[in-house]
Amino acid sequence: MADLFDTPGTAPSGKPTPRPLADRIRPATIAEVIGQAHVLGPDGPLGSMLAAGSLSSLILWGPPGVGKTTIARLLADRTDLHFIQISAIFTGVPDLKKVFEAARLRRSQGRGTLLFVDEIHRFNKAQQDGFLPYMEDGTILLVGATTENPSFELNAALLSRAQVIVLERLSLADLERLAQRAEQVLARPLPLTAHAREALLEMADGDGRALLNLVEQVMAWKLPAPLDTEALAARLMRRAAKYDKSGDEHYNLISALHKSVRGSDPDAALYWFARMLEGGEDPRFLARRLVRMSVEDIGLADPQCQTVCLHAWETFERLGSPEGELALAQAVIYLALAPKSNAGYVAYKAARAEARRTGSEPPPKHILNAPTKLMKGQGYGEGYAYDHDAEDGFSGQNYFPDTMRRPVLYQPVERGFERDLKKRLEWFTKLREKRGS
Repeated sequence: MADLFDTPGTAPSGKPTPRPLADRIRPATIAEVIGQAHVLGPDGPLGSMLAAGSLSSLILWGPPGVGKTTIARLLADRTDLHFIQISAIFTGVPDLKKVFEAARLRRSQGRGTLLFVDEIHRFNKAQQDGFLPYMEDGTILLVGATTENPSFELNAALLSRAQVIVLERLSLADLERLAQRAEQVLARPLPLTAHAREALLEMADGDGRALLNLVEQVMAWKLPAPLDTEALAARLMRRAAKYDKSGDEHYNLISALHKSVRGSDPDAALYWFARMLEGGEDPRFLARRLVRMSVEDIGLADPQCQTVCLHAWETFERLGSPEGELALAQAVIYLALAPKSNAGYVAYKAARAEARRTGSEPPPKHILNAPTKLMKGQGYGEGYAYDHDAEDGFSGQNYFPDTMRRPVLYQPVERGFERDLKKRLEWFTKLREKRGS
């Protein structure tokens, strides 16, 4: 099976076509890889494996353009394994069988095979299971690459036989080193001012491949003078932010928004809210989540919060985009600055737990209605104290099952409106104790 970057192509004229810049500056050794020092360094998992001369099957998990393919190829070189690259998008069961047969033949001749599977999460469960016997008998050493969380996308059996290596997006310093390497290969500097150069690195958004594509575009322009930031922006479209409305980034960003609101940081909350909108998130999803935050993290500390969120949602439905998003943004600010309490949420969960534990206990008879003589004869409603008849509107009777010890479920905090609720609760508790309930 031909490798992706073995040889340059040939044009109809017979002249070789130029190789992409990303291919021309591809590292030849592990030491030349830019970034990922946390896994490739001497104390990192891959560095340790290579030092010990023992490489296991791997799952490389990370965003696009951080070196997954390059690292896999270099691992094969260091361990003298034959490198085969396939993509889960374009490879079917017949293709996999051919790969396994070739690897088995190669092994019988004394050489192992490193099979690199790009987008491995796109294989279904049966296809993933198909790798297992060949991994176990040593026919292949599997290196899978994925941009999705392996915990959700890969079979437990496959994960148990491979170590997950987390790769990180490239930092601005890493991207600058990559740009300098490109300049050395092309033998000229980027025709950009210092500020425009920084803007170009930011456009790549941590993706080395994207940066090299941008560098290649800029280097192809014939310019009389270096471009400033405005001129660069006019010529290049900014790379779309990495966001998958059904994948990891969706859950990562909504988690960041929720925790920023909970942490009372309106600026961070607005930032993550904007990141999701810029990524194409449905504002209605965000509206639903804001209502959830209001009941989960603020609750009765500010009962108005829920109303604010519902009104913001209604305003969005009436105005539509893009004006309606402003109402949601204002709700984000209100939530972030509201007093926080999860006392209601905790009390609800505790009540559910008590209900499961004592689910067959009947209510005390004095609070049961007695519409028939038979029920009255059984004591239904006997001894019930009508609270409105009490001088302070509180009878202090027991409303839990007779055999159940009274639990404490709701414990309001000393913040916001719950401070007042706490005073009320303490007053009722004292009256109940005084009346011996």
